[in-house]
Amino acid sequence: MIFSWYTSAVMTILLWGIADLYYKKGTDPNDRYSHLRIVVMVGLIMGIQAFFELYKMNWQYNPVNIIKYLPVSSMYILSMTLGYVGLRYLEVSISSPVSNTSGAMAGILAFAVLKKRMNAWQLFGIILITIGLIAIAVIERKLAEEEQKQDNIHIDLKYKLGAMALIFPILYAIIDALGTFLDDVYLSSLMTPEEALISYELTFLVCGIISLIFITIVKKEKFTLLKEKDKALAAIFETAGQYFYVYALNTNSVVAAPMIASYSIVSVLLGRIFLKEKLLPKQYLIIAMVMVGIFILGFFE
Repeated sequence: MIFSWYTSAVMTILLWGIADLYYKKGTDPNDRYSHLRIVVMVGLIMGIQAFFELYKMNWQYNPVNIIKYLPVSSMYILSMTLGYVGLRYLEVSISSPVSNTSGAMAGILAFAVLKKRMNAWQLFGIILITIGLIAIAVIERKLAEEEQKQDNIHIDLKYKLGAMALIFPILYAIIDALGTFLDDVYLSSLMTPEEALISYELTFLVCGIISLIFITIVKKEKFTLLKEKDKALAAIFETAGQYFYVYALNTNSVVAAPMIASYSIVSVLLGRIFLKEKLLPKQYLIIAMVMVGIFILGFFE
């Protein structure tokens, strides 16, 4: 891998931030199986990427690694699916920051359990990022409620369960943090980043196939690839981000995990620009704080 951990982390932030936007655009609040349709598309794109990686490795890969890596894959896939469900009821600018407090949790686990270290400046950068993510989620929720009351706005179905739906990004954060921690353990001694990437992507492919069978055969719902453009774009950016993610995590997990979590800031900005969700000065200030944290992590690597 020719990229440093910091460059890989920045690429992951940008790609996953864009993916979040398309996840939201592709989510239909009236479709009970919208989250499973996303799983199908992500599984398909990740499967294609996995076979490309296998080709690059001249097919030198032990399929047993799929089973070996299953504890990590299952955590990631479960957390992502819960996140897709939450997108039916929450604005991306609320769900994404809440979900991505997982990075701070994973960094703390790596520090406390795996005895990985960071300097004082990096700790300060991580604190800035974590506080920023929590603050922007709280402010977003409060502003959304105030705007709805003041303007007597009809609340869209996908936002009506907002308070209760926060359970989805919270569960995402906890499960994803455990997955990231386990991933760190695996990448430290049990398998290479390439093996981990392929194992995860092939597992997601299997989940995508199962989801497709459930939608089309069990539930007898239609599934048309041409109508899933936004989900496909989300899957492409998700998969591209995953490629850089494993290298960033493999090199410097205790700092990379909290840093990558800030991709939700990209989600917030894109959500405001393309989904017409307002952004106020105090939110710009928080975003600037998170960006300072990211700069500190890179400058003092």
